[in-house]
Amino acid sequence: MKPMRTGQKLKPTGRVTLLDTRQAAERVEQRGRGAVSNQTGRYEPETRHAFDDGWDGLEAPPSRLKTELTKETARTIITFNKSPDISFDRSINPYRGCEHGCIYCFARPSHAYGGLSAGLDFESKLFIKSNAVELLQRELSRPGYMARPIALGVNTDVYQPTDRDTGITRELLKILAAHNHPVSLLTKSSLIERDIDIIGPMAEMGLAKVGVSITTLDRTLARKMEPRAATPARRLQTIRALADAGVPVTVMVAPVIPGLTDHEIESLLEAAATHGATGAGYVLLRLPREIKDLFHEWLVAHVPDRAAKVINTIREMRRGQDYDARWFERGTGRGPIAQMIAQRFARETKRLGLDNPRPDLRTDLFRPLETPEGQLLLGF
Repeated sequence: MKPMRTGQKLKPTGRVTLLDTRQAAERVEQRGRGAVSNQTGRYEPETRHAFDDGWDGLEAPPSRLKTELTKETARTIITFNKSPDISFDRSINPYRGCEHGCIYCFARPSHAYGGLSAGLDFESKLFIKSNAVELLQRELSRPGYMARPIALGVNTDVYQPTDRDTGITRELLKILAAHNHPVSLLTKSSLIERDIDIIGPMAEMGLAKVGVSITTLDRTLARKMEPRAATPARRLQTIRALADAGVPVTVMVAPVIPGLTDHEIESLLEAAATHGATGAGYVLLRLPREIKDLFHEWLVAHVPDRAAKVINTIREMRRGQDYDARWFERGTGRGPIAQMIAQRFARETKRLGLDNPRPDLRTDLFRPLETPEGQLLLGF
């Protein structure tokens, strides 16, 4: 196989710009990884270009890419946002990078800030905030802290495979539970079942709810698109386990990829409702910054017969661009196809009883457990 070709020119194909199918197929495919290249980060001073030097047949197969986990010391752990189209104003993300390797992940471009690639680096070079638990305890005990629901793991999945070893998500949940602090979680991993003993009692008090993301019911497609995430069937089982424990579960059909997965909206929602989901939401595929090129490469490598249709349809829903970041449109798009998706989703959620308002989490039960000096308060 030829080496990865980052930064090479693209070849026009119909109305879209795509890599030549043969060239994309020759890129180095890493088993269990989503991206098919490791394009140079946008802030790096030099750009790497691989080329054919005529010794193609003598190259040894590439070694399997291993995951690297690096500890880092964070200054804060709760991140605040003021986005008007997001339902929460604060979140906690103990990891940077995500081993699930979802090719469409909107968090990929953030790796560029560290001089790394949004491609294979994002899913193999991970960072963990090793002092996250201590920071959370301190920040929740600040004078004047006002409790609002914290979204746990909305940038990268807190239940990605490496959390089996680190256990940092469970420790964060223990702190939140001790403070009676409301939390919402979003995941595509069955690992969340490990923490049902914490999440279940919190949900009973009105302090916790969970979203489970399912993009497709097609196991083969999911394995190519989300290589290290739980299978679709396993995620449905996770919805059932959470629902049986009394946890409100929303199924997130995210992202909806027109021309590739949008035909599954009805069947996916019905499967989720059958397994105990009580709510549903969806997000249209978002392709900001480096994700555009990574996703184009992936389409040509894995579904070349549908690549042009998918990209053209996305552009029709994004004002002729690959992405439109306008608030309230970035998650749904615009135009007749976007309206049709919205109508289908609304009709099916109503039929299945998944259109009920999502429960508000309680904030009146919050209690600080320490003074700012770190002394434990009595009576708790």
